[in-house]
Parts: sequence; structure tokens; C-alpha cells
Amino acid sequence: MRRSKILFVCCLSGLNACSPLVLAPGAAQVQVTNEARDVTGCAPVGNLRVPKDTNGLLDADRAVDHIKNQTIGLGGNVALVTEGTLRMPQVGVAYKCPSRSGAGS
Repeated sequence: MRRSKILFVCCLSGLNACSPLVLAPGAAQVQVTNEARDVTGCAPVGNLRVPKDTNGLLDADRAVDHIKNQTIGLGGNVALVTEGTLRMPQVGVAYKCPSRSGAGS
């Protein structure tokens, strides 16, 4: 009986590690940047940090989604990555920037 409980817990842990992170409503529209000029004229709303697992490792596959969800949770729409890369952010700052719709690029 004890072995089956341990096996069950291990299987659940494995499934959790492979399960996709669900983006919060609006998170898909969050801009992630490492260029400070992209947040000129924006208001900082909070700090961002990608969580680490029990081994102290970043969830590399879902790091960007974590940053986007945290940004939305803080009321922001742009995430400035201050440590890490755009593909694997570690730390950053969430900003609320004016809408850029209608602006020519």
C-alpha cells in the first residue's frame, strides 16, 4: 500500500512538471522586452521574478509565461527583463504603459 502511494505522488509530481502554465486573461498581449527605451513614459507597477523549483532551478519552458502572468497581476502591460534573456527571463519590472494602438511603426 505504501509503495502505491509513493508511486501515485511521484506520478502527480511528474504530470505537474509537464503541464502547461495557463496564461491569465490578457497575458498573451503583454510585451516582454529587455530595452529600457521601450518603457520610457511608462509607470512601474511592481517587480517580477520567475519562481524556482525545489531544486533551485528555473522553469525554463514556462519562464516567459510566468513573467507575463505576473505583469498582468500587477496591472501592467509591459515586462522589462533585467536579468536573464527574452527567452528565459529571471527577474524584471512590470510597467503600465500608455496604449500604443494606432501608433505608426
